[in-house]
Amino acid sequence: MNFLRGVMGGQSAGPQHTEAETIQKLCDRVASSTLLDDRRNAVRALKSLSKKYRLEVGSQAMEHLTRVLQTDRSDSEIIGYALDTLYNIISNDEEEVEENSTRQSEDLGSQFTEIFIKQQENVTLLLSLLEEFDFHVRWPGVKLLTALLKHLGPQVQQIILVSPMGVSRLMDLLADSREVIRNDALTRSNGAIQKIVAFENAFERLLDIITEEGNSDGGIVVEDCLILLQNLLKNNNSNQNFFKEGSYIQRMKPWFEVGDENSGWSAQKVTNLHLMLQLVRVLVSPTNPPGATSSCQKAMFQCGLLQQLCTILMATGVPADILTETINTVSEVIRGCQVNQDYFASVNAPSNPPRPAIVVLLMSMVNERQPFVLRCAVLYCFQCFLYKNQKGQGEIVSTLLPSTIDATGNSVSAGQLLCGGLFSTDSLSNWCAAVALAHALQENSTQKELKSNQEFLRSQLAEKDSLIENLKSSQTSRDTNEATASARDSEQIAELKQELATLKSQLNSKSVEITKLQTEKQELLQKIEAFSQSVPVPGESETVVAAKATDVEGRLSALLQETKELKNEIKALSEERTAIKEQLDSSNSTIVILQNEKNQLEVNITDSKKEQDDLLVLLADQDQKILSLKHKLKELGHPDEEEDELESIDQDDEDDEDEVDNNQGDN
Repeated sequence: MNFLRGVMGGQSAGPQHTEAETIQKLCDRVASSTLLDDRRNAVRALKSLSKKYRLEVGSQAMEHLTRVLQTDRSDSEIIGYALDTLYNIISNDEEEVEENSTRQSEDLGSQFTEIFIKQQENVTLLLSLLEEFDFHVRWPGVKLLTALLKHLGPQVQQIILVSPMGVSRLMDLLADSREVIRNDALTRSNGAIQKIVAFENAFERLLDIITEEGNSDGGIVVEDCLILLQNLLKNNNSNQNFFKEGSYIQRMKPWFEVGDENSGWSAQKVTNLHLMLQLVRVLVSPTNPPGATSSCQKAMFQCGLLQQLCTILMATGVPADILTETINTVSEVIRGCQVNQDYFASVNAPSNPPRPAIVVLLMSMVNERQPFVLRCAVLYCFQCFLYKNQKGQGEIVSTLLPSTIDATGNSVSAGQLLCGGLFSTDSLSNWCAAVALAHALQENSTQKELKSNQEFLRSQLAEKDSLIENLKSSQTSRDTNEATASARDSEQIAELKQELATLKSQLNSKSVEITKLQTEKQELLQKIEAFSQSVPVPGESETVVAAKATDVEGRLSALLQETKELKNEIKALSEERTAIKEQLDSSNSTIVILQNEKNQLEVNITDSKKEQDDLLVLLADQDQKILSLKHKLKELGHPDEEEDELESIDQDDEDDEDEVDNNQGDN
């Protein structure tokens, strides 16, 4: 015991020993001591020296430590010390400052690992120790196995695969309720462990852990489980088929029930949800076999997973990177699957008025303020929506026709957005819109023909629109001239009315003056008569009175003459006014007639436009019916008569040419 005190740092009465001698004596004590306590203390001492003196402890004690694992399994404490010592010898966890020291440490760990696994029963023994539930045995055992896999992964994997119950013992670690052990079993540095996990109920256990940890709200354990699931499923068709057949896709739906927008988006939640979306994409990747991808797509629609993804797609408050990855995920879930594409076409955004999801996404694509990766994701989604989807292609192309545009202007169509993107000042919008329109016509001869017919009809419509505009301009010119003439007549009538009012005023004043003179004349006559009867008047007085009377009569006569002239002038003005009024009535009648003609012309123009729109729709329907009938004829085995005629004509031409050549040869 005095010797052990010296090793552990106590005072020693004897001379100091070198490290190699101390380690050798401890190894002898482990090998030869009959008391368990002595062996346990010796192993604990080796553990304390193993980090600083890896080479010495590893070269002298590894064999003795392995024997302890075999013979002292009943004592968990000494087993734990032995496993920790082996881990310290093999692991390179110690940080080295110098690069040369780091390389030497890695070489040393690889050499000790090679020595340890040279006897395969050592790895089998380690796997059997993982069955011990004691924390002091299982945890150092997991760490030691991790260190072995880091150094010589393929060799250790092969030993585990051929060991009885080797994989099953590893899978038991996933069911351990102690997070530190479970996390070490799932840690990202343990890629080798993840690769050897097969179908020992791994999917069931991993999904249970994710559910217990709170799905996307879980911590690092959920992240590690998702990474392990990706490693098991990526580029592994048999694993993917097993995952689908085991109904594990249905268990993924609760992952995407993210709650309301106020629940918060922590960094860990964003990471977890990002990995969940990537796992969905692994199952429906375009690089997978078509049959496997199609079956997974149908399963995702049937269990409501696609519907849940579309809910996130149309939700508010979702982080930009999650929204972008969701768009990419939805794209691959609907790609080439008619049922999923039809459902996606029916999804509406919660707006007022409601808009189709595809329209809302296209609005983001042609918006230069949106992030570049988001706009590219929308373009990819649009391509996947139209991939092998002639129905969707027809619906998109139909929104380019005038008859399908909402006359109220309350909504915008996909075709309008794409056309707007083509003529935008943003070059990226031009490119995205052009690529999107190309996919609307790709591998669809019907839509290409309809597009060419549409261009021809558009040229005809442009000509008619030009004619209509000319008619409108001429009508507008006539209306302007008529309005000018009417205004001029109105001004002339107003002037005449004003002049007539002035003359009436003058006439009234003259009439008053005449009445006054007549009254004055009457009074003078009465005075003369009374004076002549009562008093004899000398000759001079009579002469004066007669002169006054004559003067009054002259003035009265002049006023009467002037009054007569005014009446004649008023009569002439009244006649002129009547003539102008008749002319104005005639002009108003002409204006009413022209207005009626204009209204009739506008009605005819509207009817013409409606007929043109109906013609476009009928042409599109007719082309579709013709193509459908051709396909049915081909399916029934009847050849196309037009193609047969063309072939017969070509054959006749070839026969004629051969005959001419033969005649020339004979000549």
